This record gives sequence, C-alpha cells and structure tokens, in this order.
Amino acid sequence: MAITFRQLEIFIAVAETQQVTRASKKLFLTQSAVSMALGELENQLGGPLFDRHGRSLLLNDRGRYLLPLAKNILNQVANVESMLTEQSDSVAGVLEIVASSTIGNYVLPYLIGAFMRLHPEAHINMLVVNTMAAEHLVAKGEADLGFVEGEINVDSLVATNWFEDELGIIVNPHHKLANRETFKIPDDLKETSWVMREEGSGTAEIFTKKLGRHASLLKVMTKTGHTEAIKKAVESGTGAACLSMLTVCKEIEHGWLNILPIEGIDMRRQLRIIQHKDKIMTKLMAEFLSFCEVVAQSFNGKECLTFPSKLQSLLTTYKSEKKN
Repeated sequence: MAITFRQLEIFIAVAETQQVTRASKKLFLTQSAVSMALGELENQLGGPLFDRHGRSLLLNDRGRYLLPLAKNILNQVANVESMLTEQSDSVAGVLEIVASSTIGNYVLPYLIGAFMRLHPEAHINMLVVNTMAAEHLVAKGEADLGFVEGEINVDSLVATNWFEDELGIIVNPHHKLANRETFKIPDDLKETSWVMREEGSGTAEIFTKKLGRHASLLKVMTKTGHTEAIKKAVESGTGAACLSMLTVCKEIEHGWLNILPIEGIDMRRQLRIIQHKDKIMTKLMAEFLSFCEVVAQSFNGKECLTFPSKLQSLLTTYKSEKKN
C-alpha cells in the first residue's frame, strides 16, 4: 500500500503535538483513526518513527528525517491545489499572514479591513509575532506572507521593500528630557533608564545596531514583548524607550508622551514583505500585495496608516489604480 497524504498529515500532527490525543483533536479525528494511520505508516516504512516516553511520543532519528520531507510534500500539494483550482475572475480564498509587532498592531488591521470590504470572498488571518518568529513561520510554510522590520536571516525567504518607518525616543511629559528637541548620544544615553522589547524584536535589534558601540551604555530596567506595555511603562515613569513613530501618534497627539529624534543618527528603517522562494503566487496574494504597494506609493505609509479616517482616500486611489 502506498503512503497517503493523510498519513503524512497525521504523522506531522503527532510530531508537533507529541500525543495521539492532541493530534486527534487538532485534526478532528478519533484517537483510534490517528493510531491506526500512524501504525500503518510505521509498518510501511519498516520501523517506528517515535520513542514512547510515558504518554508522550518523541521523534526518533527516523522520524526527524521524515518530518521536513513530509512537510515539504504537503506544501507542494497545497501549491498545486491553489494553482489549479483558482477561479480566474475572482479574488477569493484564505490568506494566512504573520506580522511583527509594529506592523501587525498599528498598520495592517486597517488595511486588511479595507481590503476585505473590497473583496468579500477574500479572508485574511493575521498572527502578530516578533520578526524572528515571523521568519520561522513563513520559512516553514505555515504563513503565506510576512510583514517585518529588521534584517532577514533565512536563505529560503525573499524580501521586498515596502516603505520606510522611523524610530524615536519616547519619554513621559515629566521626564527630564521631555522638553529637549533631540536625544544626544552618548550623554543622554548615560543618564537614562530603558524599557526594551524582548530579544528577537526587529525594533530592539535595529535600535541597538544603530547605537553601535554605545549600546553597552543602555541601562535596561525591564523588557516586555508588547509595544502597548512599553508605552504604559514609559507613561508611568519607568524609563524611556525606542519605538516606531507609527505606534505613538495618538499618545503624542493627546500629550501623554513626547518623542525625540536621536541627534546625528539616521533612525529610519525599512519595512519589508517576506515570502518563501518556492511559494506560488495566487490571485489573492497578488491582489493583496498590489493593494499594499498602492499604500506605500500613495502615502509612504504614515499619513494613511496612522489615521483610519483617511482610509477612504486610500480606497479611492486603489480603485483608480485598478481601472488604469
């Protein structure tokens, strides 16, 4: 009997969950169906794929060899299905995207909503993670597109420049530096306590890279994995932080935070769209990427993306582009 795609799917689920019970729930199958399919696969391959430790199933050397091959096979099948079943006159389907914190929380929600209003048969799911995790998910084929800041470090990915963002130093209005016009390196750095993003964050990576040898002067009071938590910590007086200007527009407008450019250092950064080199471009992907390109060209990001009320102008521009 030939190995089936279903067997490979079940094998991957068991490998990732390490239990038949969890795999069955993930796949909406009975435990007996999962156990039977796994047993048949092991028989066909001439030996076990897992070591059994109590209730857990851990991949052995054979299983670790099979896992990436199985994932690649199923990804290729999904590509074939997407290519052959698409309707030529319809923008429809489900797009899975991942985005780093700044883009996922402050940019894409507005764009995704506007795009789905234009294309009711299109559905876009988004997971917000840090840049490192976004690379990993796109490389594994678990996400169709990634939207990130920071450098790309995975050979299997291709990156397309989107638009430029700029980082600044944020402090609360009562901070000793609040009335300064700029933040000076290294003098102000020595006298400031910091609230930082976690390791793997594109913002944190770029900030420390821009500081160069002065990064050793950072006095980090606390680290957190979410921009909103950083803003609240700064508002409370815990310290200063380096964040994207896209993330603090409302706070600056209301006077809750002040933002300072860093004197003598170019804090601009490139936001990028990433995808796997072998990913087939579907109509939905192409249409959404075209939509994102119009955003970048028409508004250079900031003006439209930080003020949802201006989305109508974006939609008008996009419709005009599509007609021409």
